[in-house]
Amino acid sequence: MEWLTGLQELREEGAAGVLVTLTSVRGHAPRAAGAKMVVARGRAWDTIGGGNLEATLTEQAHHMLSAGESEPRSEEISLNERATTRYGQQCCGGKVTALLEPIAAPPVVAIFGAGHVGLEVARALSRLPVSLHLTDSRQAAVNAAESLEPLDGSATLRVHHAPAPEAVLKELPAGSHILIMSHDHSEDLILCDTVLGRDDLASVGLIGSSAKWARFRKRLLELGHDEAALGRITCPIGIPGIGGKSPAVIAISVVAALAQVIDRP
Repeated sequence: MEWLTGLQELREEGAAGVLVTLTSVRGHAPRAAGAKMVVARGRAWDTIGGGNLEATLTEQAHHMLSAGESEPRSEEISLNERATTRYGQQCCGGKVTALLEPIAAPPVVAIFGAGHVGLEVARALSRLPVSLHLTDSRQAAVNAAESLEPLDGSATLRVHHAPAPEAVLKELPAGSHILIMSHDHSEDLILCDTVLGRDDLASVGLIGSSAKWARFRKRLLELGHDEAALGRITCPIGIPGIGGKSPAVIAISVVAALAQVIDRP
């Protein structure tokens, strides 16, 4: 059941893939109907029989990933000497039909700062189908974050203890949503500087007041970032008009605003 391992790994990583299932087999074939494999960029789990059959369907899965296809497709392949592809022949004598189902990558949300607000945001996000990363430079905060597992929801959670949190930020996949809310303004500034070194993130939010953002804007401009780049950072974060100061209220506001971004077509 390696394909189940593949599905779990893709879910934890927030990566896309294709589930390939043999839905019908007529005549002789290397695997029976129901055989499955999972294909992702550069790797695969399990097998549907190897040879020309598997190579052809793997190529189709890679094409679907590259094209960003979201609809399943069905493929019929003959396994006889008259059916030749660029991978050669597989002369079992049968015919198989395969269903290729795209597995969408869940949104990746990375919270930098596992303080009171960060933990409340993580709790709220834990009930959504996201790949959640929670990073802090303090071991005590990481210990508290790890108590969130197992989550009572559909999210997957990875907790990172990182004395230099920007190292974690650099490794996040393209399209990630970033929430910066560490315990230290200097750390927040380093994270903002690192964020602006990437142009492939889906959204970036910085917790704080307008006064904090004014100070950060000045410092980031001095570091060489331009106004257009600074426009990629939202500060303050959350739904406008919510004035509560408790961590739970702030978290509700932040997650509501993030949900609007994640659900945007």
